[in-house]
Amino acid sequence: MQKLFPDAATALDGLLFDGMLIASGGFGLCGIPERLLTAIRDSGVGNLTFASNNAGIDNEGIGMLLRTRQVSKMISSYVGENKEFERQYLSGELAVEFCPQGTLAERMRSGGAGIPGFYTKTGVGTAVAEGKDVKEFNGEDYILERGIFADLSIIKAWKADTTGNLMFRKTARNFNLPAATCGKVCVVEVEEVVPAGSLHPDCVHLPGVYVQRMIVGTPYDKKIEFITTREREDA
Repeated sequence: MQKLFPDAATALDGLLFDGMLIASGGFGLCGIPERLLTAIRDSGVGNLTFASNNAGIDNEGIGMLLRTRQVSKMISSYVGENKEFERQYLSGELAVEFCPQGTLAERMRSGGAGIPGFYTKTGVGTAVAEGKDVKEFNGEDYILERGIFADLSIIKAWKADTTGNLMFRKTARNFNLPAATCGKVCVVEVEEVVPAGSLHPDCVHLPGVYVQRMIVGTPYDKKIEFITTREREDA
């Protein structure tokens, strides 16, 4: 199966439609599929729901799709650092399903494992539990959370071989791994592709069976969410 495509637009061809649910990897600006997000923006597809830890920052990451009003709902654990996200939520323009960070990761992982729901203590007695089934196990209350089954997964990896086996670099593994598994189709943006068999099996973080399409997305400029500086003492 030929998994390597020449560019992001080609890799997403035939996969995008209005109203779809997209699981997107990354954490802040770390390990986000920049090229794929740009191609989604340029496609003009709308009314999107994104399941992602957050929306990056203003006009970066999913933030660029908020600017163009292509996102109608976010399933996220964090709103900070993105003023447009905050503004649209507070004004009622954007629906937000807040989800504790660990619960969000497990919802993606569960979807990838074919598990429709699970019970967790996280959120019991808070607004997170509103409207959800509560059961008692061993004298403790747990709430039902549902697995995420996305129409499309978009993620960023460091290395891949031609069969789609992936390696993530350090903390960029974050939400990329669970997000990759829960979509009907997984499209990967990778920095380097090597021949099949080049990656040691112990270094493969995600097997190629989860990956349908790939692009090479280099070069990248490292974007930083906050830059804090001070005057040099010897200046």
